[in-house]
Amino acid sequence: MKYKIFPTLIILLLVFSVTINAQTTLIEVSKKKTVLLINAHLTYPGLSEGKLNNAFHARAKEFFLSQNFNVLETKIEDSYHVDEEVEKHLKADIVVLQTPVNWENTPWIYKKYVDEVFTSAMKSQKFLSGDGRSETNPSKEYGTGGKMQGKLFLLSATWNAPEESFNNAKQPLWKGKSADDALFNIGANYSFIGYTVLPGYFCYDVFHNRHIKEDLENYPKYLKNVFGL
Repeated sequence: MKYKIFPTLIILLLVFSVTINAQTTLIEVSKKKTVLLINAHLTYPGLSEGKLNNAFHARAKEFFLSQNFNVLETKIEDSYHVDEEVEKHLKADIVVLQTPVNWENTPWIYKKYVDEVFTSAMKSQKFLSGDGRSETNPSKEYGTGGKMQGKLFLLSATWNAPEESFNNAKQPLWKGKSADDALFNIGANYSFIGYTVLPGYFCYDVFHNRHIKEDLENYPKYLKNVFGL
């Protein structure tokens, strides 16, 4: 009799083990995070081909895949669908924008992208329910109507400006401001809808910088640290 019970116990243990492993896998999948990588480069043939920003974008993708993230991508120049971009933002825990700095701002295609995507999500109230003000306090709490709390935004930018032109009150252009200060409006869009905006990663003086290779190599380390991974 005991010899018949023994195989049965083995089978039951195997079934139990498979069930536990399946449940564990489901838990792991449910915890898997998603990142949206946006590349805002605009090609100017013979002047700006986008190789450096593509390299940073690729390095970020490689890093997040190594951290078991779902990776969503948008290269604005290659076209996009507004509704799909809204849904990508809703799915993503993290948004990383990769952009060159053209005339002290992003390329115009990124502003168009924000105007279209964020306005659509405002109308549908998917990103925000208003600007945070109320009839009782019409001048207070502006910028607190976002619904995207708990999500993180990071800006990674390539500059012609040298690093020394920032954080120095004696420099004539930025007058002591940091690179994050200079591009504050970009992160402000995300703050407005509830994101936490993290300190950016910057590659400076790209036409003369001898440290571009080092900047690329250090980027994954920065991502790991800033996102606490």
